[in-house]
Amino acid sequence: MKRAELLQSLSRDTVYDLAIVGGGATGLGVAMDAALRGFSVILFESHDFAGGTSSRSTKLLHGGVRYLAQGNVALVREALAERSTVLRNAPHLAQPLPFVMPSYAWWQTPFYGLGLKLYDLMAGKAGLGPTEFLGRQATLHALPGVSAGGLKGGVQYWDGQFDDARLALALARTAEQAGATVLNHIAVDDVERVQQDHGSSATFEIKVSDHLTSRSFAVRARCVVNATGVWVDELRRHAAPAKQVPDRMVRPSQGVHVVVDRDFMPGNHALLVPKTRDGRVLFAVPWLGKLILGTTDTPREDLPREPEPYEEELRFIMDEASRVLARPVTLDDIRSVWVGLRPLVAPPSSNGATQVISREHTIVVDPGGLVTVTGGKWTTYRAMADDVLRRCFEHGLLPERNVCWTADHALVGAPSPDQPAVPIYQPPGPHLYGTEWPQVLACPGADHEIGMGLTEAMVRHAVRVELAMTVEDVLARRWRALFLDARAAARMAPEVADILTDEGCPSPGLAEFLDLCTRYLPHQDHPALQAA
Repeated sequence: MKRAELLQSLSRDTVYDLAIVGGGATGLGVAMDAALRGFSVILFESHDFAGGTSSRSTKLLHGGVRYLAQGNVALVREALAERSTVLRNAPHLAQPLPFVMPSYAWWQTPFYGLGLKLYDLMAGKAGLGPTEFLGRQATLHALPGVSAGGLKGGVQYWDGQFDDARLALALARTAEQAGATVLNHIAVDDVERVQQDHGSSATFEIKVSDHLTSRSFAVRARCVVNATGVWVDELRRHAAPAKQVPDRMVRPSQGVHVVVDRDFMPGNHALLVPKTRDGRVLFAVPWLGKLILGTTDTPREDLPREPEPYEEELRFIMDEASRVLARPVTLDDIRSVWVGLRPLVAPPSSNGATQVISREHTIVVDPGGLVTVTGGKWTTYRAMADDVLRRCFEHGLLPERNVCWTADHALVGAPSPDQPAVPIYQPPGPHLYGTEWPQVLACPGADHEIGMGLTEAMVRHAVRVELAMTVEDVLARRWRALFLDARAAARMAPEVADILTDEGCPSPGLAEFLDLCTRYLPHQDHPALQAA
């Protein structure tokens, strides 16, 4: 159904079983699960699906080696099990990836190796490959570009990687196929519990506005789930009954990721430094033809939609990467830099120290009946969704339907298990569409490339099938150009905007996207972008 028809349907006198606010991994996971259980579902995302934290991860599906070091065994067990589910249900967007920890001291290989053997043991049948102890030459072979000076050896283990934004899109479209209505660029302005006449149970009235057309609508639902990530407290305060302002749940942490060319480390293994000079973890991960360096973990009190890195965070990543790579990383090497705000849940005693804040998800049902879920991680989105619905059942907000279908439900585009998958570390291409590639080729312009492998047909498919409405939707999330090379994305943007206009998109947002490109570079140089 076209967007205009979906918006028109909001005017009808319909009461949905469930309304979800937030179109990131958590909200989309809840929408898919609830729709597959037969509930009527509507989801509102104020920007684009995965437009916030869910598109700015380190691109890893993992059990959490560092959480194991912290003793959080329950979280690691759950994540390892859920990792296998994602890999099985979306093999075109998520695959296993070998990691290597290089050792520059004699004790590091046995010390970290024993911990990773425990990681294997906890994974059991869900393991992706055995941990191996590597000698010096084997480590250099696995990590070409790593610093050879003082290298003793290394440890290889296995985890997963994925395209987070496209996986979120697959969740949205799978939920849509199951009967859910999912809408991006629709902001929720107000949520109010309304008592119905004649003794019937109360419902929620949700007032929303379309960012693209400035139209407003009112929607009713029996249950509302707040899955707005780091912004959950804002909606909780807005929806709270008079004089019942809820306590703050989220203490956000900022994670910065830097993208450089693959020639810094051209192999097909990821690198993990388990303990940098200040005790943090550093990754170097091959992804879509580039190399991701990161991440940081810095407390942040404000919640900007487009956070930018602090100078010390960029310096930390560059310095630590330069210590382990043979070639130093400079500002001029950075192709893109993005920042994600993590919704961490903390008790008042944490004093804002994100190292002691829980990475597990938390679900709260406020006095007014609003269900809020926050925290957690991408890998466990499916388990989080199941937990949310169980809490809704416990509080009588939805009738019990305890059979969950998501564990074995393939996502849109998933090829059959016997088809070989193209690794996610390869440059973006047809493999990201899975079984839908023939649909892309059927769109006009399949032989006309705009840049970075993106064709006119892919842009038209993004609008017609993948719910894209703006240049940012296309170049940041349907095709990850902005996250891979901000200057190249700026070059591609005018032509993408023309195609969106031709497809009937009311506000492609070209100027806004060009401004956004400057935020994804360490230099605020508009002229360089315009000349790129």
